Amino acid sequence: MVYFAGLIALETALVLRSEFYVVFLATAFMQAFLVLPTMAAFAVALLSSVVIYTLPGGLPPLTFTAVSLWLFLVAFQTFATGGFAYVSARLGALREQRRRLLGELEATIAENTGLHAQLLRQAREAGVLDERQRMAGEIHDTIAQGLAGVVAQLEAAEHASDRPDQWRAHLASARNLARGSLTEARRSVQALAPQPLVEARLPDAMEQLAREWTDTSGVPAAVTVTGDVLPLLPDLEVTLYRVAAEALANAAKHAAAGRVGITLSYMDDVVVLDIRDDGTGFPAEQVLADGYPGGGHGYGLTSMRRRCGRVAGTLGVESAPGEGTTVTATVPAIPLTEQGPA
Repeated sequence: MVYFAGLIALETALVLRSEFYVVFLATAFMQAFLVLPTMAAFAVALLSSVVIYTLPGGLPPLTFTAVSLWLFLVAFQTFATGGFAYVSARLGALREQRRRLLGELEATIAENTGLHAQLLRQAREAGVLDERQRMAGEIHDTIAQGLAGVVAQLEAAEHASDRPDQWRAHLASARNLARGSLTEARRSVQALAPQPLVEARLPDAMEQLAREWTDTSGVPAAVTVTGDVLPLLPDLEVTLYRVAAEALANAAKHAAAGRVGITLSYMDDVVVLDIRDDGTGFPAEQVLADGYPGGGHGYGLTSMRRRCGRVAGTLGVESAPGEGTTVTATVPAIPLTEQGPA
């Protein structure tokens, strides 16, 4: 305001010397609206208009018409020229703001591009790791289990070499296990569901799994289903099926059980799978070490836990020496109808 007071005083002195200097008073308009708040800028414009319409010709005669005309000219000069200067200043400010925003937007886009590239790289790395873990689990649940069953049947056939009927039965079981494992290995590579789940619902697939396990192990396994059966998302059913297969394989290798029970419970918000055997059991601390008696630190529990974790489920194991073992898998009860067919 000190600057504009000095500017108008200087221009007033120039106009008093020569009325041609009145043209320089217009500079106050533009400068005021560039650097001052709106009301202060209009005050400077009003003062400049008063100087323009007073100094060159002096004050108007004290008549209504003359005074009214003088007030009209001052007001018109203030709001017309001031309004034009105000609009020009605002447009200039908006252009500057737009330029600044465009610069910030370009910087943000460049930053987002870098972050996107980083996320893609991390996603690829996570995808590779997840695929490795998936393949490790699938190999363990198909090829490793199948080969273990084949070896067990071949050993049984060797012990039954003097009994042709049993020898042929064990050999046929080994052949069927090998073929089934080969089929499941191919489906695992293609990330497909186990063949029994393609041809039947989960409870029926569990019944078939229990029958096949009983045929190869000689231990009776019973399946019980409770609650209202509903088709689940494929990933959930595959998880429960694979957990059941792994738990049965562990029972055959380590438990020395006389009977196994499989319970599939459909509840409101979860589906619970329990596999119980009446075998030798093992100390609870071995569960934390992910091992079984005679089995060392195997991949079984790790595979089951990872499978359940990938579908927001949980896995629990309870065991004690001489009291058998119970494996419990819990997954959310998300029906297939919510997502539609895969």
